Amino acid sequence: MLSVSLAAIVAATSVASAQSMEELVAAAKKEGQLTTIALPHDWCNYGEVIQSFKDKYGLKVNELNPDAGSGDEVEAIKANKGNTGPQAPDVIDVGLSFGPSAKAEGLLQPYKVSTWDTIPDSAKDAEGHWYGDYYGVLAFEVNKDIVTESPQDWDDLLKGDYANAVALAGDPRASNQAIQGVYAAGLSRAGGDAAKAAQAGLDYFAELNKAGNFVPIIGKAASVAQGSTPILIRWDYNALADRDTLKGNPPLDVVVPKTGVVAGVYVQAISAFAPHPNAAKLWMEHLYSDEGQLLWLKGYCHPIRFNDLAEKGKIPQEMLDKLPPAEAYKAAVFPTLDEQNAAKDVITTKWDSVVGANVQ
Repeated sequence: MLSVSLAAIVAATSVASAQSMEELVAAAKKEGQLTTIALPHDWCNYGEVIQSFKDKYGLKVNELNPDAGSGDEVEAIKANKGNTGPQAPDVIDVGLSFGPSAKAEGLLQPYKVSTWDTIPDSAKDAEGHWYGDYYGVLAFEVNKDIVTESPQDWDDLLKGDYANAVALAGDPRASNQAIQGVYAAGLSRAGGDAAKAAQAGLDYFAELNKAGNFVPIIGKAASVAQGSTPILIRWDYNALADRDTLKGNPPLDVVVPKTGVVAGVYVQAISAFAPHPNAAKLWMEHLYSDEGQLLWLKGYCHPIRFNDLAEKGKIPQEMLDKLPPAEAYKAAVFPTLDEQNAAKDVITTKWDSVVGANVQ
């Protein structure tokens, strides 16, 4: 992989056509601003993403409630349907399930960015009402002071070397991250068969628990550092951020398993009632340009176009050096909403009877 400077990426950012982009920029500047919601600056490097948009196009960005959740974002659209003032969001960044439901309620307008074809079909609405923006994959966060040899795949966690060491970052009866962890293990066990993954995941954790390797504690950075949960199954961007926060005390290894690589996706969308629709479209062009995607990656959130950028050699080497190998992400599976809902029902209702570990 060739090392490429971020400046070079910015210069090479493609658009649909020079004329159409010029027209969009002019229309957006006439509107004068963009209103966002629920974008904390330390999440996926959004602080730099927003600043780069302002610097590049000279638009004001009105930031609403950085700490809002996905449901709050959708409610903000509903509450401001007839309002063109500062409380009406132009764009939203929400969990996958909120995209289809908001579309069904008529709250979103379609727009296909110029890089549309490089967004995986499984992570976007065919009509352009919502589209995946970034994702994390379930990874192993490992305390290297305690664990000498890091596990490389799900079956490794069953080894006697990892007695009383493995935890989930949530209660699988309620936490999406934990549910996806069980699903990922099951997908590995079921050879990639999504229909069998939930039950296979429960059987796997029952085995892990019986072996004495599973710790029924909701794992966090502190529990990894203290050694009560030296191996934690969590989103890779959280694990990588922990690595930075702990600054080598203890040293952490972040491993993407060889199989059962499950991606959790967030999605972007434009409000059907956006007061600044052209600014919203320009924002999307910025986010889905090479530049915007790499700014998310700088914050450890894998941009949806990661594979496309990697194949074209457009990811700076210094960014790759901070991540697990790019090859590890090529096997990432993006479960559909139906697959996620089906797995959630099985895992949350049968965890107690199959696994019998009270995670708290």
